[in-house]
Amino acid sequence: MTQNIVPIISLRRLTAEVHELTMAAPHIARDARPGQFVNIRVDDHYPLLRRPFSIFAADGERLSVVFTVIGTGTRALAAKRPGETLDVVGPCGNDFLAFEPGEYDTAVFVAGGIGVAPFPFLTRSFPANRPFVTYVGGRNSGLIVTEGLHEPHIATDDGSLGFHGTVVDLIRNETADGRFGKVRYFTCGPTRMMKALADHARSEGSACYASLETDMACGVGLCQGCNVERKDGPSKYALVCKEGTIFDTEQVVLR
Repeated sequence: MTQNIVPIISLRRLTAEVHELTMAAPHIARDARPGQFVNIRVDDHYPLLRRPFSIFAADGERLSVVFTVIGTGTRALAAKRPGETLDVVGPCGNDFLAFEPGEYDTAVFVAGGIGVAPFPFLTRSFPANRPFVTYVGGRNSGLIVTEGLHEPHIATDDGSLGFHGTVVDLIRNETADGRFGKVRYFTCGPTRMMKALADHARSEGSACYASLETDMACGVGLCQGCNVERKDGPSKYALVCKEGTIFDTEQVVLR
């Protein structure tokens, strides 16, 4: 993990609501793995705390993240221009591929809204001998990102694109006949969606690994602000930035 002052290469819209920011960050990009994140200090003044972003792409010297504008930090990020610089720490956290080995027939990638961020990177890096299928859900079509994904199955809450309903409803419909055999779920998105998916996985006896979304001021376990409750283990809480962001959903409490 390194800290770098990196120049912005480009900032573009992927959808009506989702932005992609690409930086020249070779020292981070070369070590990055699918599911890891970077912690970005958006501004020298306000907001003071860093913001965590899953790595959307890491290719040569380039590193990309995606985001929606939801507050002061992301609004400031959306106002950046090519040539300006950002203070970036990373790559941080564990990665999806650490949980890939095991006995299963099909990997099922499940993204909710901006939780799609790690999946293009995972799609490019996933073992060639492992079949996988991708599901993407969002409140509306403006939150559906498909770039870098392989033939995604799409669901929107308002029915503006794809299946009318939640992405977990779509998965229940399409896995009920056992067409994918024994599956393993890899997911990122709103906690409510991931909890519903974890419940579904448990009901069918499947493993589910979730990349948790939370505020992470330091990204290295010092501030102790990103804890998640364990179901069991040596301590009551785990730090998402240091021990995650990816957890077996049978090991943590999703609320």
